[in-house]
Amino acid sequence: MILTVLQISCRRLLHNRVELLLTFLVPIAFFSVFAIIFGGGLGRGTTPRIKVVAVDEIQSVVSSQVMSALAEQESLRFVRETDADGLKRDEAMELVRSGSATMAIILREDHEQLAAELMADASDQVAAQVVSAVVNRAIMLSEAEYQVSQLTDSEQDENEHQLAVGAVADSDSELFGIEESLQRKVEIIDVMGEGKANPVVSMYASGIAVMFLLFGATGGGGALLEERENQTLDRLLSTQMSMDQLLLGKWFYMSSIGVLQVGVMFVWAQLVFNVDLIGHLDGFLMMTVVTALAASAFGLFLATLCKSRGQLNGLSVILILTMSAMGGSMVPRYLMSDELQQYGLWTFNAWALDGYTKVFWRELPVDALAPQLSVLLISGVVFLLAARLLAVRWETD
Repeated sequence: MILTVLQISCRRLLHNRVELLLTFLVPIAFFSVFAIIFGGGLGRGTTPRIKVVAVDEIQSVVSSQVMSALAEQESLRFVRETDADGLKRDEAMELVRSGSATMAIILREDHEQLAAELMADASDQVAAQVVSAVVNRAIMLSEAEYQVSQLTDSEQDENEHQLAVGAVADSDSELFGIEESLQRKVEIIDVMGEGKANPVVSMYASGIAVMFLLFGATGGGGALLEERENQTLDRLLSTQMSMDQLLLGKWFYMSSIGVLQVGVMFVWAQLVFNVDLIGHLDGFLMMTVVTALAASAFGLFLATLCKSRGQLNGLSVILILTMSAMGGSMVPRYLMSDELQQYGLWTFNAWALDGYTKVFWRELPVDALAPQLSVLLISGVVFLLAARLLAVRWETD
């Protein structure tokens, strides 16, 4: 009998395409997505480049050498040229606050010695450590090379000169091991998170909220398929109700539930984790309403695309988890390569999270949300129209 049960279960699995898909294809798909994110691409182990700007307030020989060394670093991507005319400290800090740059490197003088300030956006918790190590290395190498260049033959013989040059080319581990020098030369300043009440938690809450909005929307859309299977849909359409009215009613209901769902989550975040919801209420409401409308339209589109609840469940899991991974709900987008970040812009999650980041982290005015609101609104309208076109088959059956 045990063998019989085993045979029946295997046959059921082989004849259920959705279960086969979820059992074997989904794990491979998500392994591939996360391998691409953390591996930097297919078959590549590249590290995401950090967007920076640099300001040389000293304009000395050594500081110029440091600027040149930083410009050659593959781990850094300058959003403004290192020799940009007129770039000042305040302008560089504004680029960080607006999100155009992750870090501003300010070369300054400290007790007659070259030092650096890193104006950091603490939402990227990896960038500060990477840039700090790069800047420390550039400063120490440039100072050592300058000192060697000032030596004359009368001051030391050729052997001593070679020894000094060898010291310049010393390994990274030895350079980074001088703790007192590192602390003296580079200071990291958080220009974004200072004075805010737990803003990082609000970013994580946004990512989770958008992902569950999508799951909730597809669950609500699945009610259409259940009504179709039990012939409730036919009875509704036989009355004076039209398909347009039915879809719009479902859309508004699912959107309202989505707004309420996200609202409850952020109220809890304010009460328990001190997230400043009241201080950003206008931007939060605008982003939440538009995101819920877009997610609900997406749920209706998937429901009208599928023929059964089982197909919807399988397809929605694959799409939503993939969108969440690439869009930043599961993994911060700053960990991804530039190319993968561009691909992520094809997801709801990326645009919604960018909007919430502007609201809670960068504290930008609501008119700065125009790109995110526009894309989400257009997406919602497109998916709603697509759902209406696909629902025609239910009227003609």
